[in-house]
Amino acid sequence: MRIIIIDDDPLVCQSLKTIIEAGSKQGSGEEIEVITMGENGEEAVAFYEKERPDIILLDIRMDKMDGLEAGKVILEKDPEAKILYLTTFLDGDYIVEALRIGAKGYLMKSGYESIVTALYAIQEGQRVFGDEIIEKIPGMIKQEKTKTIPELTKREMDLVERVAEGMNNKEIAEELFLSEGTVRNYLSIILEKLQLRDRTQLAIFYYKNQ
Repeated sequence: MRIIIIDDDPLVCQSLKTIIEAGSKQGSGEEIEVITMGENGEEAVAFYEKERPDIILLDIRMDKMDGLEAGKVILEKDPEAKILYLTTFLDGDYIVEALRIGAKGYLMKSGYESIVTALYAIQEGQRVFGDEIIEKIPGMIKQEKTKTIPELTKREMDLVERVAEGMNNKEIAEELFLSEGTVRNYLSIILEKLQLRDRTQLAIFYYKNQ
């Protein structure tokens, strides 16, 4: 596995490199190689475009361009990019924004011992959040529910509910007696209406607002 580390503290970068590479060699999984390191969001974007790593490990508060903006730029250019945020900031707005742009994980630096496990999980397609983040989510959900959200029709909500259940377009079409093309059109409209970017965020929306 090839990864990039971006943090505004060179000592943190080097420490993470040592922890990750040594940790992967001691385990039974694929060896992890840190191919390059940088110290701000602009370098994150440039290095990602040049190296196309499996995962990019990003800090949030950095000079020139912060990690959230860098992540947004990277994911707009490559929606398949896997971004793991590693930070000292347990800020609800940061967490929500990281989810909104499509990050695969958000960990606190204090949980450095779980980084290698998190990288493997993300590589396998999972999302990873530290214990502190999970504890904060109920309060974030309560806050989100107070915000005005666009109304969905009953048919749209039927589709959203089935997406949240993990059904694919073909299964939804068969269940609701629609064509797959119609399901795709509905989902595009729903995502645009709710200003969401993919099915995962749509499922999160459903469980927050049911």
